[in-house]
Amino acid sequence: MVKIAQLLVGRAHRYEMMSHELEVIKARLATTSHAQTHAEIESLRARVAALAHQLEAGRAAQAAAAARANELEAKVKDIKGHREREFKKAEEALKKAKKQAEQHSSSWKQREQEFSTLQLEVAELENGVATSARQLAETKTAAEKLAAALQAAKEEHASAENAVKAVQAQIKSQKAEIASRSGEVAKLAKKREKLAAANTDIELKIKELQFKIKELETEATDCGKKITALEKEHTWIPGEKQYFGLAGGLYDFAARQAHVAGSRLAQLKERKDRLSRGLNARAHTLLGKEEEQYQDVLRKKQIVEADRAKLVQVMAELDEKKKRTLVTACAQVNKDFGSIFSTLLPGACARLAPPPGRTVLDGLEVKVGFNNTWKESLGELSGGQRSLVALSLVLAMLLFKPAPLYILDEVDAALDLSHTQNIGHMLKEHFTHSQFIIVSLKDGMFNNANVLFRTRFVDGMSAVQRTVNRS
Repeated sequence: MVKIAQLLVGRAHRYEMMSHELEVIKARLATTSHAQTHAEIESLRARVAALAHQLEAGRAAQAAAAARANELEAKVKDIKGHREREFKKAEEALKKAKKQAEQHSSSWKQREQEFSTLQLEVAELENGVATSARQLAETKTAAEKLAAALQAAKEEHASAENAVKAVQAQIKSQKAEIASRSGEVAKLAKKREKLAAANTDIELKIKELQFKIKELETEATDCGKKITALEKEHTWIPGEKQYFGLAGGLYDFAARQAHVAGSRLAQLKERKDRLSRGLNARAHTLLGKEEEQYQDVLRKKQIVEADRAKLVQVMAELDEKKKRTLVTACAQVNKDFGSIFSTLLPGACARLAPPPGRTVLDGLEVKVGFNNTWKESLGELSGGQRSLVALSLVLAMLLFKPAPLYILDEVDAALDLSHTQNIGHMLKEHFTHSQFIIVSLKDGMFNNANVLFRTRFVDGMSAVQRTVNRS
């Protein structure tokens, strides 16, 4: 029954496609010259006659298929009762078989448990016999080892007795020698006492020296603190410290007398006080710091100027690259836009052009023409034509950088059947390296698809049918 329905649907689709093809041909005849029109009319009349003949044959086949469908429906109604009776008998037999299977399975599980218990007992007995035999062998081996060890212990005992006797003889001889040397030990003890007394004196001297060292370390620490305080008080000392003690220099302390230097220092301090009233002593130091800061600022200025020049150069290069990219993209999109639109709407052309007196960077306008006559604005186009213009522009921009997959959801909803077929033909021709998933309700899109997925209701449920388009 389902195959007959599919056959009827296929016949209806074929009739609709043939009718649509006839309309498309008639529309194309209106746009051709008179000579071409006359030749095409003759060929099309013959084709129309053939299509009418095929249409009559299809209608006859449709009537026969409907009669056959009625017969099959009557048979199917009679078969349902027979199938229900057979199904009930099979269910009863299946229930009996399930009960018997459950009984046999319970008895079989009980036998399996008994068999597994016996296997475990046999394995335990075998393990016990093997363990006993192994223990017996180990006991025999241990007894033999103990006998050998006993014999070796007797031999060692005899040799040890001989060694003890020899050691006792040596002890007697050593006691005699110790007695003879006790006098020497007494002399050495006296000598040790003398050395201990000398050691005590030396330790006292060492303690005195350690006390003097601590005093010198304390004095050195105080001197270090004084030097640190003088360096903090007189900031010129760290800079001139390297010249201290040099012979013939300003700080030759050996060649100068302390009292003369003291009077000279007093004079210099008095002169410094007089001069400091009208002179800034830190001006030289501040001048040096300002000069260093000035040089640092000049160096940073040069770095900033070099960076600015590089940035200006990079910006100019990017602007030039942007211009070249925009011009290239505009040329490619404009070419694809015209090609796609002429495919979707035969006899029409479209292009992208900048406004008068401006460049591509200022913007682009869409121009549409029919039979080499350009329209002033898009407002002169119909709704379907404007939809085709928008679709052509979007697809042209996508074709500039194609993606591997596109999804179109009923883009042909507001278009005629001829335009729908042109869209499918255009996608197949221009997007050869991309895959399209298109949702459509019109047959014109189906003819150019590689695979069709049809959704329909079967027994109150939605089902999906996959069909490969071999054409």
